[in-house]
Amino acid sequence: MSQRRRRSLALLTSGVLALPLLTGCGAGEDEGGPVAAGQDIATTAREKVADGGVLRWAVDTLPDTLNTFQADADATTSRIAGAVLPQLFVLDAKGRPVANPDYLEKAEVVEREPKQVVVYKLNQKAVWSDGREIGAADFVAQWRALNGKDSAYWTARNAGYERIEKIEKGKTDLEVRVTFAKPYADWRSLFSPLYPKQVTGTPDAFNEGARGALKVTAGPFTLGAIDKKTGTAALSRNPRWWGRQAKLDTLVLTAVPRAERPAALAAGKLDLAEIDRTGADRIALARRDAAKGAAGKGGAGSGGAPAHGPGAALTPAQATLSWAVAHGTDEDKATAEKESRDKHVAAVKRYADEQTALRNFTVRKSLEPAYTQLAMNGAAGPLADERVRRAIARALDRKALAELVLKPLGLPAKPVGSHVALAGQRAYADNSDALGGRDTQAAQALLADAGWRRGGKITEPVGAKAGPESEPQDDGKTPSGPGTGNDGLYIVGQDDEANGDLRSAAGRQPQARPAAPGERPLAAAPEGAQGRTSPVLAPAPFGAQQEVSLLAQAARVAPADDGKRSAARDGDAADPAQATPAPAKQANRTSGAMLAKDGKALTLRFVLPAGPGSESLRTVGERIAQMLRKLGVATETTKVTDESFFKDHIASGQYDLALYSWPATAYPATDARPIFAKPEPAADGSLLVEQNYTRVGTDHIDQLFDQAVGELDEDQSRELIRKADARIWAAAGSIPLYQRPELVAVKPGLANAGAFGLGTPRYQDIGWKKPPTAKDKKK
Repeated sequence: MSQRRRRSLALLTSGVLALPLLTGCGAGEDEGGPVAAGQDIATTAREKVADGGVLRWAVDTLPDTLNTFQADADATTSRIAGAVLPQLFVLDAKGRPVANPDYLEKAEVVEREPKQVVVYKLNQKAVWSDGREIGAADFVAQWRALNGKDSAYWTARNAGYERIEKIEKGKTDLEVRVTFAKPYADWRSLFSPLYPKQVTGTPDAFNEGARGALKVTAGPFTLGAIDKKTGTAALSRNPRWWGRQAKLDTLVLTAVPRAERPAALAAGKLDLAEIDRTGADRIALARRDAAKGAAGKGGAGSGGAPAHGPGAALTPAQATLSWAVAHGTDEDKATAEKESRDKHVAAVKRYADEQTALRNFTVRKSLEPAYTQLAMNGAAGPLADERVRRAIARALDRKALAELVLKPLGLPAKPVGSHVALAGQRAYADNSDALGGRDTQAAQALLADAGWRRGGKITEPVGAKAGPESEPQDDGKTPSGPGTGNDGLYIVGQDDEANGDLRSAAGRQPQARPAAPGERPLAAAPEGAQGRTSPVLAPAPFGAQQEVSLLAQAARVAPADDGKRSAARDGDAADPAQATPAPAKQANRTSGAMLAKDGKALTLRFVLPAGPGSESLRTVGERIAQMLRKLGVATETTKVTDESFFKDHIASGQYDLALYSWPATAYPATDARPIFAKPEPAADGSLLVEQNYTRVGTDHIDQLFDQAVGELDEDQSRELIRKADARIWAAAGSIPLYQRPELVAVKPGLANAGAFGLGTPRYQDIGWKKPPTAKDKKK
């Protein structure tokens, strides 16, 4: 796993209280402006937080390794490391790196010429759990493991460490002196976390020694047992901790899939859990019903029926019919109906009980350190033309798209203006003017300049695309049909009145190609869908990773058959009287209100995840398709499983348009470069894209990043980053839309935890509020 992805996971699971700013932590506080949304963590002074207690905190999975520098590390790896290992620099509430006083008295660049030298002065109380002082030996071992010179170490990243020339003890045992062979602007990103030399000292220890346990730690918590059977990892208060003692006795990380978290919260298995929009809505409904009940208004719908949940959609007529079947003369149907009714009653009761329990939770809200973007694959097809990409971008109403997702949640809905930072971070600046705002006329002019015209003659076969044809896709693992979130392929703007010439070519709908053995056929657009857009689906988060090629819609118009012919056999002479008539000449077709060029309609493949957690992406995708349709651009929307979305489509380039998110970073000179690096041809003819999945880049952008990462003047380095961002906007490979919502369900008495926003959790301050005193009650 790359460095960007590793730090991504750390950022996506982090957040919390700001720490004091120490020496060497950056310049002006106002640079980058205010955050879009602050932390929502019920900030509470430590003296008002009780000592002791247990917190059960939901995670997605238990980790396969506890070494954050390995490829199979995940978000839970980073969360555990944050609580049990030294973090020399953490992120404040604005996502800015600040020195951590629990480990550092100060850290600063003491020399720039002839070489950069950084001196770390360690907290004299900082020790490992085995009693040994944290020191230069730990820095040296980690550097040697991560600098890329010894392939025996299975590392996922080495950015920054390869620039170090040597590490040595300073004037005292508490000082570590790091000399760089090349200047490195992001030096604060190094040694967080810092592992003991027992983990990084040898390849065997590095590769296997920290997979299931960390025998030596140095944080406010120590790591106890990781129980795969119960899906829990227990962290206990560190008795050797020299800083302020952790308020909690135990922090239990519990693996619960996001769809199951509302039920787990209701069952008392969790106290703190990041949830999706559906879970947040359930808690809001539960609290609303409780308030109505307290006011004597009740929470049921008309006639006493549930206002929401499993029984809400049942009409009186349906209920009567069900009763009639259950008590009818057909015994088989009656038995089946009674079983169905029993299951329904149980589901309604279970839901009602869960709602009663969910009244005791609240939802804390902020914006994640990540943004959702529209990615455009510039490798081939129409989007290889920068004018077409810019036109697509300028047709978007980014404000409306942000409001679509964030406004219903009561969160600020300002579009993101940077690819490399978020509002509040020092590198942030709104550089979207380098591309230009929404302007339909300008977009139309760009498309016209690229040769795309409305009413253009169509010479391609029905169903062909303007973009490159994709490989046939094995969709056997992709759920399809009602209720799966995958309704197959739907082309916005192709089969409607505005584009009627395409539709009437053969007097019937084009058919999908026959399914290969073991493969499901691609669903055609639902009957009656022509002339209207597909319904907007409900909102949600970014689905994740996958790799199936797009199903090719090899639609063909079948030749007429008068029913009187028989197939000729090999060797038979054709009977002139019964010869197959020549197929009728295909009628001339035009693109109507849609755009065409060189006989092809402008149709783009729009790939979206189909999972239950990706409703918001599908909602936004539908709205984007509508905006592009007004421009004359048709979209083929294909929904694929979450597991396949990233690996099989985004990473492999099997898409034209896609929606996915990138995490923000405090170190854009290092972390953003591989995302926007210009792709380079490999020896085997393939394209090396690093993490630039849009395949759009320039030499100038690469040069600006290279200059920024080696520039030790922080103001100048950030200015170079902003220039790179402006160039990225102008290239129009990806268009930032909105910062992702962060929704966290918590018990109201929990302090200093919740929606951490851009910050890092301060684990030792998390705990349960003390009961209010008589004096507090009077206040």
